[in-house]
Amino acid sequence: MKRDTGLIHGARGKSQAPLAKTVGPPIQRGSTVLLPDAAAMADYSQVSYGRQGLAPHRALEDALAEMEGAAHISLFPSGTAAVTGPLLAVLKSGDELLAADSVYRPTRRFCDGPLKRFGVTTRYYDPSLSPDAVLALATPATRLIMLESPGSLTMDVQDVPGIAKRAKARGMLTAIDNTWAAGLLFKPLAHGVDISIQALTKYVGGHSDVFMGSAATADPAVARMLKAGDLDIGWAVSPDDAYAMLRGLRTMGVRLERHGASGLALAAWLRDRPEVTQVLHPALPGAPGHDIWKRDFTGACGLFSFVLEPGAPKAVDAFLDALELFGLGYSWGGFESLAIPCDPQFPVRSSPPKFSGPLIRLHVGLEDVDDLRADVERALDAYRASI
Repeated sequence: MKRDTGLIHGARGKSQAPLAKTVGPPIQRGSTVLLPDAAAMADYSQVSYGRQGLAPHRALEDALAEMEGAAHISLFPSGTAAVTGPLLAVLKSGDELLAADSVYRPTRRFCDGPLKRFGVTTRYYDPSLSPDAVLALATPATRLIMLESPGSLTMDVQDVPGIAKRAKARGMLTAIDNTWAAGLLFKPLAHGVDISIQALTKYVGGHSDVFMGSAATADPAVARMLKAGDLDIGWAVSPDDAYAMLRGLRTMGVRLERHGASGLALAAWLRDRPEVTQVLHPALPGAPGHDIWKRDFTGACGLFSFVLEPGAPKAVDAFLDALELFGLGYSWGGFESLAIPCDPQFPVRSSPPKFSGPLIRLHVGLEDVDDLRADVERALDAYRASI
């Protein structure tokens, strides 16, 4: 070989040894996939392009499938894409979508914007409705029911198995944003849901530094629709991001235990504070949705909300500004604690929730819970002083 040919093809020398076996998969960075022979080029069951996924993607998909009890996993470049991708894959013009009124704001934005332009109608239902009441809203055009339980702001817990069972009996699909449970604390597919969605960005990644989402299904027909959507729309995730997610998945169990225990301890403490009128934490005895949570879930994460005694917006600002360990940020699921005000997001809902005072959402991270409690106590003092 001459010089330039050698630079390109010399790395394929015969002296290359097989890859050493490591505890993690090799990170294959490649768009082009070389096939072994001409016949393989007509075999569309083989991976023929890097966008279809290489070693780290396959390892992550296998691990998620094992956790979710799924036959197929689709990976998406963000949590939002993990919602929009399946909706595009299973819905068509003229279909109707029933969605919980408490769905994640980007989900609602997609339903009310692009999905509407594509000819799909979305109607929102009160997440407190019984399964029979939810299905009573369905029409002959209803193709899919989109759930989110617990709801990411108001922590509404739905009877997911009941809704899924009734939807299946009427030939409707169900999908759920299961990010709160991280695919580990609640198993939607085992309870009859057709598509289990989560933002891997949150607890699976665990370090607030990489975006990804997943959709899982045990239904072969739904799997074919998801695969076609991936191929036709062009979703892809990078091999480095897939490896980072797989690394986060390895420690998610122990992290979730810490998030859950600290979150529940802080929620119980807040319940007894005079500045707090209600705590919305599904794992807290007596809280809304606790009985369904206890029946269906095996644990809790670090995300919950609480209602302050009545106060003006400036008092809410004083509470948030007094926090030192809790950062002010809209994400959650990472190692760090976060806080947001919820009320600004309620006007877009079909039936805005009514609480006695402002609603605050906390994500309890991996810091020492005593330090977090002291941080919230300082913020409550600032709130009381500003009322």
